[in-house]
Amino acid sequence: MFQIVFNEISAAEMAALPKELQLDLLAEFEVLPEELDGLDDERFGLIERDGKKLYRYRAKDYRIYFARASEGITIHRVLHKNTIRDFLFRAKLPMPAEDQELSQQGGFWKLIEEGEKTRKTR
Repeated sequence: MFQIVFNEISAAEMAALPKELQLDLLAEFEVLPEELDGLDDERFGLIERDGKKLYRYRAKDYRIYFARASEGITIHRVLHKNTIRDFLFRAKLPMPAEDQELSQQGGFWKLIEEGEKTRKTR
């Protein structure tokens, strides 16, 4: 069975959004694990570091960061494109190599790891 699993941080980020927006974002987020290798570059990005793959999906004004998991997909972060958190990762990145550069930023992976740790400790 295919599941979309939110870690504790991404669940809190989604819960902070109005219900209608939550539904809109989830309705736009259409991806199956077997499709991850051939995603549309317009809406999806791939970030790799230390053998880990993290995907970015653009839905409305939000960026959804997620990874392939045994049960389907785990969503790690849901960030508005105009927030300081998302801005800090992207402010100094050249547009053509945005995802490659993002994968080299330690702060980005720290945010992802925070989400992973909260899921494991609870």
